[in-house]
Amino acid sequence: MKHQLLLGALAALVIPVSAVEARAATSQATNIQFPQPSPPATVKQRVGLTDVEIEYSRPSVKGRKIFGGLVPLGEMWRTGANTATKITFSTDVNFGGTAVSAGAYALFTIPTASSWTVILNKSAGAWGSYAYDEKNDVVRVTVKPVALPELVETMTIGLHSIRDEKAVLAIDWEKTRVPIEIETDVVGVIQPQIEAAMAADGKKPYFQAAMFYYEHDLDMKKAVAWINEAVKEQPEAMWIVYRKGLILQKVGDKAGALAAAQQALEMAKKNDEPVGKEYKRLSEELIAKLK
Repeated sequence: MKHQLLLGALAALVIPVSAVEARAATSQATNIQFPQPSPPATVKQRVGLTDVEIEYSRPSVKGRKIFGGLVPLGEMWRTGANTATKITFSTDVNFGGTAVSAGAYALFTIPTASSWTVILNKSAGAWGSYAYDEKNDVVRVTVKPVALPELVETMTIGLHSIRDEKAVLAIDWEKTRVPIEIETDVVGVIQPQIEAAMAADGKKPYFQAAMFYYEHDLDMKKAVAWINEAVKEQPEAMWIVYRKGLILQKVGDKAGALAAAQQALEMAKKNDEPVGKEYKRLSEELIAKLK
């Protein structure tokens, strides 16, 4: 009898110990971080005065056929994996030729062999394309895909060919690139500010204003006047003198441009720093073009 009671007591002890072990194993398993098949990525890029942010998940080819296989042609695609790709603009932009207000949007696409439909939709943050509703579309753009010579193993969305007022959004995967141009209004924002600063009292941004007008083909008479003032303020700045040559070249003053380039060259020769070597090369190249 005592032997039976002892066995029963031991059995009673075994059950809770096994349960504790099971709970511990489960707890350990939930703390394991496994790699995601399509890891998340965030792209942040300033274009002119606009901050563009893209949040998406990046699937890989892994030996599969992508377009016309994993991604069916002619059907709505989340443009990535997991949650639909999200793109945010801090200011109003022109997306593929259509005006779009600042804000966050889901980026959907419909791929075909000859063209893609690229869609900005108000349902940012939705999982996949299951909640897609055409009524929430903000813009639809038809884009011709470009064949890539090399395989892009992991889907990549990036911004390329960045200028003050535009950039190219590129969706790359497998051997396909889908480019969409994004434009921003830089001149319309900055030009009135420059004019106001020049009309006000106090220090003037002569150099920056001259170069902005030069680079955006604005009033070149003002650009010449402002770069002259910038040289007066910093007569030893060879980079300003060199750019005076560029501005004078653009307005057709070859003699003035040549004189500025030669002056910048002489200043650069006296500078033993790497910047001196750089402006020596640049000045020599400008002189060669002007002769």
